[in-house]
Amino acid sequence: MRVMACLVSVFCLFATQAGAKSPNIILIMADDVGYECFGCYGSQQYRTPNLDRLAAEGLRFRHCYSQPLCTPSRVKIMTGLSNARNYAAFSILRRDQKTFAHYLKDAGYTTVIGGKWQLLGAENYSKQFRGKGSLPQQMGFDRHCLWQVEKLGDRYWNPRLTIDGEAKQFSPDDYGPEIVTSYLLDFMTEHAQDHAPMFVYYPMILVHNPFLPTPDSESRQNKDQQQNFEDMVAFMDRQVGRIIDRTRELGIADETLILFTGDNGTNKAITSELSGQTIRGGKGNTSDSGTREPLIACWPGTIKPGQVTDQLVDISDFLPTLQEVAGAPVPDGLDGISFAQLLKGKDGPARSWMYCFYHPRPERGQARRFVRDHTWKLYGDGSFFNIHADVDEKSPLPPSAEPEVYRKLKAALDSMPAQGQTLLKFD
Repeated sequence: MRVMACLVSVFCLFATQAGAKSPNIILIMADDVGYECFGCYGSQQYRTPNLDRLAAEGLRFRHCYSQPLCTPSRVKIMTGLSNARNYAAFSILRRDQKTFAHYLKDAGYTTVIGGKWQLLGAENYSKQFRGKGSLPQQMGFDRHCLWQVEKLGDRYWNPRLTIDGEAKQFSPDDYGPEIVTSYLLDFMTEHAQDHAPMFVYYPMILVHNPFLPTPDSESRQNKDQQQNFEDMVAFMDRQVGRIIDRTRELGIADETLILFTGDNGTNKAITSELSGQTIRGGKGNTSDSGTREPLIACWPGTIKPGQVTDQLVDISDFLPTLQEVAGAPVPDGLDGISFAQLLKGKDGPARSWMYCFYHPRPERGQARRFVRDHTWKLYGDGSFFNIHADVDEKSPLPPSAEPEVYRKLKAALDSMPAQGQTLLKFD
């Protein structure tokens, strides 16, 4: 009897482990905001108490890098591939691509996206690209609440949003980011107790221009762009706080990984003060001001609180990380490298360099590409910089300034595609 009881206990233990629910995953990506705009990165100019709290309770990365512009970053984060391999045109995500939502659905996740799409080629783009991209339901999402799918419209006050395939025009007193957050909160509440885990992707509408007052601003008539931007950062932070708080209200915080990052640097019209330095927004630039992003990870009970890391992260690293966190196989052929082991406090693979291929309008102009590590950066044209000493990249150095570093970065650069798609490919 005792032997039988032990065997039954072991069987039940294995069955429980085999049927254990994978963690929920919430990935939040702010629009047009660099690392310099957050209190946990040293800013005293911006009010970000919820994100500061998230960092204090989790892990903050000092070295996370995106593409310099929105669509290039969105394609890269969703597919785990360099833009050199699959980027077709601005506002386009090719229909033949497999995204992290596809992979997580395959792993048993229920998926939702809320915020900004801009991946179909909406009505405001040229006829050459209009409608050539992808719809959210084609890219692995069960539900969606999005701005700029097939049509443009306003994103803030008086928003036009597409909700589960239906375009809806809201009133002048409705504020788009609030509607999107509420939609995601309702989804979380509806699915919190499901057997299937949730994947919530929130590519935020905030804080992209136009810089308008928020519902929390003192006046709806304020025209000061800088002040309005600072108010928008604060409102963005409040929306993140609503998401965090809902995980706690639902009792799922300990089984939910929250990741927060950004798609590219701050708008060039914005000036920020950080650690005694003035930083002008560098959106569209390949310098740090255009590509260096916050990355905060919080997973109570798994990620130890109050950690900071210098591990290098490229925006392509999110897809393999999510797969590993989900307990699902990491696809072959990705450019991204998982940092999931770091989240769990274990040793894992760490990249020594990252590659950026930047050609947001492949139908014209030339691509700009570079390889960088924490300190050094090498462009395809041979420009070589010490980023610590020359963050704005004003004074290129000869290879002899650091020949061994130059050799390693050149080898890395040569290992990656030097050309993107020579002919635009949409399917």
